[in-house]
Amino acid sequence: MTKLPLIIYIPGLLPKPEHGIHREALFRCLIAGIRRRDEKVALDIAANLHCFDVISWTYDFYRTHRDIALDAASIDAVIAQEGPTEADIAEASSWERRLTRRVFLLGDLLPFLIPHIATERMELHLRDLLRYVRNNDDIAEHTRQMLKIPLRAACEAQRPVLLIAHSMGSVIAYDSLWQMAHRDHDSAQIDQFLTMGSPLGQNYIQRRLQGRGESGERRYPNNIRRWVNLTSVGDLTALNPNIAADFAQMLELGLVDSIQDGEMHNYFRLDGELNVHAEYGYLANDVTAKVVTEWWRSCDRP
Repeated sequence: MTKLPLIIYIPGLLPKPEHGIHREALFRCLIAGIRRRDEKVALDIAANLHCFDVISWTYDFYRTHRDIALDAASIDAVIAQEGPTEADIAEASSWERRLTRRVFLLGDLLPFLIPHIATERMELHLRDLLRYVRNNDDIAEHTRQMLKIPLRAACEAQRPVLLIAHSMGSVIAYDSLWQMAHRDHDSAQIDQFLTMGSPLGQNYIQRRLQGRGESGERRYPNNIRRWVNLTSVGDLTALNPNIAADFAQMLELGLVDSIQDGEMHNYFRLDGELNVHAEYGYLANDVTAKVVTEWWRSCDRP
């Protein structure tokens, strides 16, 4: 029998609400999705206050918090909605989004095109990404350390860990796990790695990951048991959702038991506008709930 399972969540770029408020909103979304699939597991998780932790790295990165009031009504709405509407599905897969995705994919293959096709939002994300990659003011190392500390503590306590990483959080998580395996020589292991809306499939990102200059087993983390990657239809951050293909060598080298890709419809709307990349929508989704529920039930509980 194992100790109480632990779910650790690391968000992506842009300012987030204050830690406690953000954690509560994320937890509500996660529990709402799980409850629709498995009431017993939802009650079990909700009854254990110390089974869900959030790595609140964005305040140190941006030095500001987002006002939760901006998102409150949309969070309530996505929790109440049981699935995507026909309008949600049609908008997520519209020809405009498909065309934009093809343009962005071209930019990922031919980086010199990026300045010519980048939107204002993309330029902000690229600026923040480069700040992380260049480790300005040691910010990347500080961010990774924020994740490593609870991972080490969970390992010492022999708690099985589900690490959920959204968007840029998946890059931070991957880099942290690589460092723990090959630089820090840490014994921490992740029972399951769940990435959502991840840019890890982008060539631009892969050329900047920790371990990129290594070969063989040293190129990848060796401390992930299973990896599930979920991508919402129309998510332009997760341009290439085929993580299993891009990281297939991890399987060939026996560094991970399985890597699976999955698709979903994220129906979160902010002020009426569909945001298929939103973390709240990913967490409240039935596909995410299935992954979390199956993992929770797989953990032998005392």
